[in-house]
Amino acid sequence: MQLSSMVQLGLTGLLAACLPLSMVWMSSDPNKYRKLVWITVFLTFDLIVFGAFTRLTDSGLGCPDWPGCYGAANPFLAHAEIIKAETLMPSGPVTLVKAWIEMIHRYLAMGIGVLIVALMGTAWNQWCKTRRAEYAPALPTMLFVFVLVQGAFGAWTVTLKLQPVIVTIHLLLGMGLLSMLVWLGARQNRASALAHGRFTAPDAIAGAAPGMPGRLALAAAVVLAIQIALGGWVSTNYATLACTDFPLCNGKLVPEMDFGHGFHLWRELGKTAAGHYLPFPALTAIHWVHRNFAFVVLAVLGLAAWRARAHPGAARHARGIGIVLAVQAVSGIATVYLNFPLTIAVLHNAGAALLVLMVTMLNYKIKYPSGPVLQASHHP
Repeated sequence: MQLSSMVQLGLTGLLAACLPLSMVWMSSDPNKYRKLVWITVFLTFDLIVFGAFTRLTDSGLGCPDWPGCYGAANPFLAHAEIIKAETLMPSGPVTLVKAWIEMIHRYLAMGIGVLIVALMGTAWNQWCKTRRAEYAPALPTMLFVFVLVQGAFGAWTVTLKLQPVIVTIHLLLGMGLLSMLVWLGARQNRASALAHGRFTAPDAIAGAAPGMPGRLALAAAVVLAIQIALGGWVSTNYATLACTDFPLCNGKLVPEMDFGHGFHLWRELGKTAAGHYLPFPALTAIHWVHRNFAFVVLAVLGLAAWRARAHPGAARHARGIGIVLAVQAVSGIATVYLNFPLTIAVLHNAGAALLVLMVTMLNYKIKYPSGPVLQASHHP
């Protein structure tokens, strides 16, 4: 890719970050750092949802190279190459629409990368000046490293032609990035509330062993991560419709399945490790495991939400987890009965991201509880 195209791409990433940065700069909120964190959370959530849309519309190879499109900074400049590829294969991976979907996804990702650089720079600057805990730069620096790794997997997604394990890791890294940003946002909220005297932090409790609600919240995070990995494996292997009914799978409680080929990680899309076409029982195994592990997710997350509902500050997130779990169950079943409609499939992915957000907040609230100022005033 030519230097001029790389410069154009870089400028596009900066341009994508200009609007959110302007919103932060012009905001009346005195805590602009916290504002920047939560805007980055919002855009990262949007990126995950749009990434699902990119994957589900088969647009991951809409531009078959990286970081540009046929060596150009945008599909306008690569119009001739895209039309040529589309003419040769009208239903293939490269079309003008798919190229734009893929490049918009990349532009948004670059914009978020710029915002994370801004977060890291601000954190280090304020930490050196004030040494205040809310500006501790370790987590923002980890975010910067994390987004670089995520970018590398985004590149490998294209160069390795949608290899399932790479695409699934790319999804997991995106969810991990969202979780880290939410944790940072929760830290900023708590620091702001403490600074304004809206509550007091019981130091004897904060950071201590959180007991049963804490262990359940941590278990919920682990179980959710496993289910997202399994869901990503279903999506990247195009196994969504391997079972066409529910609660049975192709009319059987335990259908014919090929776990060996289905869960062999390092292989091409649609192929076995030996290079043969992936047998249908392998797709069935992938779908069946994700579907049945959902019952474990419902049990663990539901119990964690139930036990945390009376915990200080966690009740709202516990209720939210219960609601999203119900919606996820309905949307997951609907993708089978409605023959994989795109809107429902994207919403199912959005629900997974929303659960990541809420489970992260639940863990933070349990790890760092707080009490009202009125209670603190009784014990000077």
